Amino acid sequence: MRTVYIVDDSQAVRERLIGMISEVEGITLSGASGDPSEAVGAICRLHPDAVILDIRMPGMNGIQVLREIKQGQCAPMVIMLTNYPFGQYRRECAEAGADYFLNKSTEFEKINEILARIFQVELHSDN
Repeated sequence: MRTVYIVDDSQAVRERLIGMISEVEGITLSGASGDPSEAVGAICRLHPDAVILDIRMPGMNGIQVLREIKQGQCAPMVIMLTNYPFGQYRRECAEAGADYFLNKSTEFEKINEILARIFQVELHSDN
């Protein structure tokens, strides 16, 4: 079973992602947080296989979180999910080790496809 941890200060986004992840067979949620500092500790403790990470959050931004978790021995795969898809952020995230960089407004629905592909698992289909 593969695990995913969500870091986003919006509870609505976290809940939507939790619902989406439940549709991917073989993947489970290891945790979710709206507090970036809390998330770093949880990610280091839980060692999820993947992290879905927002950029703009109060206190510590997602790029700082990305740098910290990618420095660990068991660095997870990271999907940056942001409302700020600017080139400078894309470059900064790539340099810090982000595996994917998605625009929340136009690419949100790609998350399950990416998780299913990288972990080679099936998506649940109600169709």
